[in-house]
Amino acid sequence: MKQAYIEEKTFGKIDFSQDPLVKGEYEYCTFLNCDFSNANLSGFTFLECSFTSCNLSLAKLTKTAFREIKFKDCKMIGLLFEQCNEFGLAFQFDNCFLDHSSFYQTKLKKTSFKNTRLHEVDFTGCDLTSSIFDNCDLYRATFENTVIEKADLLSAYNYTIDPELNRIRKAKFSLAGISGLLAKYDIDIRS
Repeated sequence: MKQAYIEEKTFGKIDFSQDPLVKGEYEYCTFLNCDFSNANLSGFTFLECSFTSCNLSLAKLTKTAFREIKFKDCKMIGLLFEQCNEFGLAFQFDNCFLDHSSFYQTKLKKTSFKNTRLHEVDFTGCDLTSSIFDNCDLYRATFENTVIEKADLLSAYNYTIDPELNRIRKAKFSLAGISGLLAKYDIDIRS
């Protein structure tokens, strides 16, 4: 069955959880206030698309291609990004909720997370080289065997990162966040 090819189209206020998006390749498309919760996006390709004020919570992402995607003001709870097509995988997040999502062993070099909540997100085995966590809440996020080299966590907060279990060379942290690097030592740090 031939897949659809859709280019430069805007989709607004559509509930794709009830009326599924046509499977295919979407290029330079805009999705505004759309509901993809629990939708099956497996095998879809999104190229240079933007998602604004959308709900993608619990969407199925098996072999989904996200290339140069912008997510803004989106609710994206419980997504398994490690199931995505890894070729060209690139996105940025601005003011999103990514709680309980997983990036297990995903290559996310130079990814921008801005004003984003990442509670209990799994970054195990992830490559976050040169990524930016600008004003992000990383409460109970898991970092284990994670490459955080040259990453910027200066304004990130609520993180716990063990320097012995992760590669953090040249990563940037604020003095206020230093306790998140020393948590396992159970020491009293005061300013």
